[in-house]
Amino acid sequence: MTDSNIVDMSLTAGPEIVAIPGPSIIPERVLGAMHRAMPDIYAGDLTEVIDEVFDALPAIAGTTSRAFVPIGNGHAGWEMAIANTLSRGDRVLVLDCGRFAGLWGEMAEFNGLRVDTITAEWGSSVNPAAVEAHLRADTAHDIAAVLTVHVDTATSVRNDIPAIRAAIDAAGHPALFMVDCIASMGCERFEMDAWGVDVTVAASQKGMMVPPGLALVWAGDRARQAHTTADLRTRYWDWTYRTEDGPYYLRFCGTPPVSHLFGMREALRMIAEEGLDARWQRHERLADAVRAAVTAWSTPGGLGFVARDAAHRSHSVTSITTGDIDAAEVMRICRESLGVTLGLGIGAADGASFRIGHMGHVSAATVLAVLGAIETALHRMDAPMGASGVGAATALLAGS
Repeated sequence: MTDSNIVDMSLTAGPEIVAIPGPSIIPERVLGAMHRAMPDIYAGDLTEVIDEVFDALPAIAGTTSRAFVPIGNGHAGWEMAIANTLSRGDRVLVLDCGRFAGLWGEMAEFNGLRVDTITAEWGSSVNPAAVEAHLRADTAHDIAAVLTVHVDTATSVRNDIPAIRAAIDAAGHPALFMVDCIASMGCERFEMDAWGVDVTVAASQKGMMVPPGLALVWAGDRARQAHTTADLRTRYWDWTYRTEDGPYYLRFCGTPPVSHLFGMREALRMIAEEGLDARWQRHERLADAVRAAVTAWSTPGGLGFVARDAAHRSHSVTSITTGDIDAAEVMRICRESLGVTLGLGIGAADGASFRIGHMGHVSAATVLAVLGAIETALHRMDAPMGASGVGAATALLAGS
């Protein structure tokens, strides 16, 4: 077989690996749980499933607060959070370390809120000192809420949520603190109550291992108090009608998302079986392997990290700059020839980066397969590499 035939050969037969940062790989157990006929939505098995899901969700976010579970994606969770706690004309402070907190701010502005924004340098986390200074300057306490993300899926930067909470407290400011954990929930340590977060937003399709379709919103005591005077409330999002005291279907403002609830119960059982601490440790170790690979590959004109500070790199997703290497071609070879789909780079690095999602139902074998595909593509392109990333990742994992 000639070299040209080898280059043109597709090796994609077999299971595809989708390594985008959400929707993530769905476990067979979850898929099996979802594959069922529609039940009675007023009594029987579904009501037991709903109770089990709602009982398990507080621990996932590190809170005693019950969750609201609207049908929708993460953006739906954003809107539920602001609609239930704020009033038209309120001012909010958005802390943006990539793309998604900024989008949340755009939604807030669209809904009639006034928006201040602190924007971190691309690839960097939000500076808590800048947050404190901005809030100290708000002597009238006009700012009603601070909005940010735990992990930004575009940059793979992790914000220091306890440090931001400390900055809010140091400023003596009463603003609600709302955190988007869509890219981190179930993957990275997050402790809503201990960290002083008032509203936490997540979604089903990333670390929670369920297909897109459910938002998850946990509201603390201060948020529920703010709810009593909020005038952005609309009938669908309103927490008032989603209590656990009435009929089960009212928790969803209508027909429950039956299949997703069966899937979520199974996913929560899997998380409980592994243990949340063990799960966080697994994600950190697999992220370390990815980071070891990128560090080994790195060379002038080659691959590197979007997230600049190693201490603020996410354990659920890694965004990789490609320098002089054609990011689209790396992704094409991985997908069309090797059966691995990488995440498209977005934001300021659009067109010159790609992303690896390592969240939820992933193992060392999955991560090594993804890294092997990338390294194969780099070899095929004769791209600059410092050393073998696969070798660095396996050496790290061997030390586990």
